[in-house]
Amino acid sequence: QVRLVESGGGLVQAGGSLRLSCAASGIDFSRDDMAWYRQAPGKQRTFLTRISSSGFALYTAPVKGRFTISRDIAKNTVYLQLNNLQPEDTGVYYCNTLPNSPNWGQGTQVTVSS
Repeated sequence: QVRLVESGGGLVQAGGSLRLSCAASGIDFSRDDMAWYRQAPGKQRTFLTRISSSGFALYTAPVKGRFTISRDIAKNTVYLQLNNLQPEDTGVYYCNTLPNSPNWGQGTQVTVSS
């Protein structure tokens, strides 16, 4: 069974940085593409970025140039480096496989104060 455990969130001031981690189990991590999503307060979960099994990354416009996705196959972990955080980046961050597993993790809360 797929299990995704996100961590690394917290409260930061605008302009600050965080590094999120997502430990995955129950999947073929070396072959699956992975993605990060964000759910802002009162809004639906939205896609942010993805990384292929070979390490090729794609970013949506709101995070391009500020966020960096990476993966460590030996650790079955995908990371999201968040730089120059802004209040609009506040939300719960989730990772998942692509295509999505129905077993979403609990997410990790990121709060950015102005």
